[in-house]
Amino acid sequence: MLKVSTAPHIYSPTDTRTIMRDVIIALAPAGIVAIVLFGLNALITIATAVAGCVFFEYAACRYWLKTRPSTSDLSAVVTGILLAYNLPCNMPIWMVLIGCFVAIIVTKVAFGGIGKNLFNPALAGRVFLFVSFPVQMTTWVNPNWKDFLNVDVTTSATTLGILKHADKGTSFFELADKLPSYSDMFWGNIGGSMGEISAIALLLGLFWMLYRRVISWHIPTFYIGTFMLLNIVFWFLTGKATCEPLTQLLSGGLLLGAFFMATDYTTSPMSVGGKIIFAIGCGVLTFVIRQYGSYPEGVSFAILIMNAFVPLIDKMCHPRIFGTGRK
Repeated sequence: MLKVSTAPHIYSPTDTRTIMRDVIIALAPAGIVAIVLFGLNALITIATAVAGCVFFEYAACRYWLKTRPSTSDLSAVVTGILLAYNLPCNMPIWMVLIGCFVAIIVTKVAFGGIGKNLFNPALAGRVFLFVSFPVQMTTWVNPNWKDFLNVDVTTSATTLGILKHADKGTSFFELADKLPSYSDMFWGNIGGSMGEISAIALLLGLFWMLYRRVISWHIPTFYIGTFMLLNIVFWFLTGKATCEPLTQLLSGGLLLGAFFMATDYTTSPMSVGGKIIFAIGCGVLTFVIRQYGSYPEGVSFAILIMNAFVPLIDKMCHPRIFGTGRK
C-alpha cells in the first residue's frame, strides 16, 4: 500500500522539547555557579523567572490564543532561565515578573508563539527592565560563597563599568589593581548578572550544545572572533584601557550572548552564510556600543538590532534550489 505524505520525508527523533532540554542542561553549570556565589537570592530569582514565564505562556495559550498550552516544549523554561541569567541576583520579584510578561506576552505570544517571534524574548525582557528600572538593573552584588543567605550584601561596579568610567588618559595597567584578575573572571568570582560571570561554566554549556548538535559553531566563533579582532586592532592603535581584549572577552555578557542567545533558532538566520553575516554584525555592534555608547555593555542591544535584520539576511542568503540556476 502506497503511503502519500507531504515533505519532509526524513524522520528524526529530535523535537523542540529535546532541544530545549539540552539547552537547559547546558545552562545548568552557570546556574550552579550563580547559586553558589550569590546564594538564596539567585535561586529565588531563577525560580521566579522560570515560574513567571511558564505561567504567562500557559495563560496566554489557554485564555488568549485558545490553543493547547505549549509549555510542555520547555521553551518558556529556557526563556525564564536566560532572563534570570541577565539580571542581578537582588532584583525585586515583581520586577522579574514584569520582565517575564514582556518576554513571553509582548515578544513571543503577540507574534504568534514559538518560531514566529522576531526578537529574542529573554533579551527583550532584559532591555525593557534596564530602560524601566536602571538603578536596580545596575546594582551588582559581590559574590560571597561563604554566605548562602547573603545576609551581608555588598555591591560594587562591574569590570566593564570600571573601565568605562575611568579617566580618559588612564592606561589599563594603571587600573589593574581595581580590576578582578583573569582567574576571577574565568571562574566567576566577580559581580555582574548571574549567568554571565563564569566563563568556564558557559564554556561547558557550549561544549555540550556542540556535542549534542543543538547549535553550530558559526555564530559563536564569528561573533567572538569579530569582537576580539576589533579590540586587538584598537588596543594596539590607541592603547585605550577599554580595548584590552582578554578583559573584554571574559567580562560582561559576551559569552552568554554569543553561546545561548545569538544562536536562538527563531531569531537567527537559517543558512551558514546568513549566520556568519549575522554574527559579524553582532560583533561589530557590540564593540561599537561598548566603546562609544553611554552604557558599558552592548551585547543585548547588538543581538536585538541584528534580530531585526534576520528576515533580510535570510532573503539575501536564500539557498539555491537543487537543480536550478542562481537567480
